[in-house]
Amino acid sequence: MRIISLIASATEIVCALGMEEYLVGVSHECDYPPSVKKLPACSSSKIEMDERSYAIDEKVKAIVQESLSVYKVDAGLLETLQPTHIITQTQCEVCAVSIKDVEDAVQRITSSRPAIVTLAPNSLEDVWKDIERIGNALDIPGQARALILDLKSRINNIRYLTHQSDYAPSVACIEWIDPLMAAGNWMPELIEIAGGVNLFGETGKHSPWMSWEQLKEKDPDIILVMPCGFDIDRTMKDMPVLTQKKDWKNLKAVLTNNVYIADGNQYFNRPGPRLVESLEILAEILHPEIFKPRFEGSGWIRYEGDR
Repeated sequence: MRIISLIASATEIVCALGMEEYLVGVSHECDYPPSVKKLPACSSSKIEMDERSYAIDEKVKAIVQESLSVYKVDAGLLETLQPTHIITQTQCEVCAVSIKDVEDAVQRITSSRPAIVTLAPNSLEDVWKDIERIGNALDIPGQARALILDLKSRINNIRYLTHQSDYAPSVACIEWIDPLMAAGNWMPELIEIAGGVNLFGETGKHSPWMSWEQLKEKDPDIILVMPCGFDIDRTMKDMPVLTQKKDWKNLKAVLTNNVYIADGNQYFNRPGPRLVESLEILAEILHPEIFKPRFEGSGWIRYEGDR
């Protein structure tokens, strides 16, 4: 068996299922567990992520408008690696290599006919189905079921603890800074399980755009900024786009020192096993009276101004 995973979350699933030894290639974004970084990167991005949020968004929109892909798959490398399985996704053509990218590359492979495993995570239930789908494709359904049961058990434990509290803060999750985008898909579920009230985005639906006026009107108790593909330091570079807006200092979350930045790239944006750690981060932020800050400083920080 020779597996190529072209999604960071899928790579994490394969490893959590005990199949890392069969990975022969990954995407340019796959970096966890750290041991996978030694594997050949079979994809690349056409966008430089060190640009400002607005510039990145404009370039992505321009590429997609031309019916082109944001990513490139190295068909020659696929040929060399001779995969038996390639894992990709249909959830978002902007977030990761898509099924179309893979199919185009596989058509150019002459000596290998790999099975293409396609994932479509839009909610927690979809993530469980994707784990099961990978388990079935790799002929380890029992290991997949065991992993799902373990993840669900950890989630239920957090749900039990958070729902002992009478405090349910309203939360705005920002998935892109400029233009403003709220978090959708599995994030509303995670906020509810963590004992909060989600203000923007719907479970199972793509992340929606929102306006500054909408954010002001809702005036959340907590603002969590976790842009797609950004770590904490990268997010800090774009925070002035928010903090320099008129009335930023008058928001309830700002006045009460409840603005937080999380590592969206490593946690919240990856629909795999570490969504449980993402939930733990939310629980630490929303209910510090219950949860010790295990991920503070690595997975999240309280925003204290520009560093």
